Amino acid sequence: MALRGKVKNSLDEARMLMLGAQVLLGFQYRAFFEKGYEKLGPAEQALEIAALFALLLTLLLLFLPPARHCIVEHGRDTARFHRFVMTVMGVALLPFALGLSFELAVAGNRIAGAPGGAASGAIALAAALGLWYGHFARKDRQQDEEPEDAVEETPLEHKIVEVLTEARILLPGAQALLGFQLAMVLMESFSQLPHPVQMVHLVSLGFVALATVVLMSPAAYHRIVERGRDTERFHAFASRMVLVALALLGPGFAGDLHVVLRRAGYERSALPVAAATLAVFYTAWFGAMLLLRRRRSGEPRTRPA
Repeated sequence: MALRGKVKNSLDEARMLMLGAQVLLGFQYRAFFEKGYEKLGPAEQALEIAALFALLLTLLLLFLPPARHCIVEHGRDTARFHRFVMTVMGVALLPFALGLSFELAVAGNRIAGAPGGAASGAIALAAALGLWYGHFARKDRQQDEEPEDAVEETPLEHKIVEVLTEARILLPGAQALLGFQLAMVLMESFSQLPHPVQMVHLVSLGFVALATVVLMSPAAYHRIVERGRDTERFHAFASRMVLVALALLGPGFAGDLHVVLRRAGYERSALPVAAATLAVFYTAWFGAMLLLRRRRSGEPRTRPA
């Protein structure tokens, strides 16, 4: 298979993983504002917090490929980028499996007691790890064919397909949080929060709503400005919108993490943890990618695949 086909497939697979994580991520934010949360024991509440951080780590990892493709690769298909996407997805499955198992442990504990909770979490984790990572034990695994520095000439229409796929990777994450944010203001527990915390939620809601608008803007631009034609101008616009959306989603997720932690009773640590989360997001999505682009710009031209 040509390199461009491998890159497209890997991005489609990342999108599948994001679609799988979005529902659990949205629920995880909302769980802290449900009436039943206050009835959970300390261990169950700790599992809820751990599941939220595991899913945020999954989201951070899944948003790395769009950032790298736009900032470092400028939309080109390279062997390094393909391996990067494959590695990121392999790593992202682990926190997702942990988050899912934590949630099932809480659900099992509520229904069948501690033994049922432990069994539910353990079975879910074992199944996920076995089905997602057990393939590494296969002896008939395919090996990489391209050299690490291989670069394939990427047609414009293929670049556009990929950048739109990258926008669709980000969009489910934005939708998951936006739905929670809009529903949360109608919950009785939200009205019990201090007004400054409610304002943090409002600002976070604005960031995520704007990110959603930004991610949908390439479709309008393509239809109205380009009349459906594939142009370099449209590819550049769509790539910029992906990066702008990443910049907006960081404060959105971190801001409502602060709100959730305040709701969970972590008044002192809520702000520094949320600020650290935002710093990690920006460092991973922008700082590391800009540093990599600077380092790559000093390398000799790579050879075609």
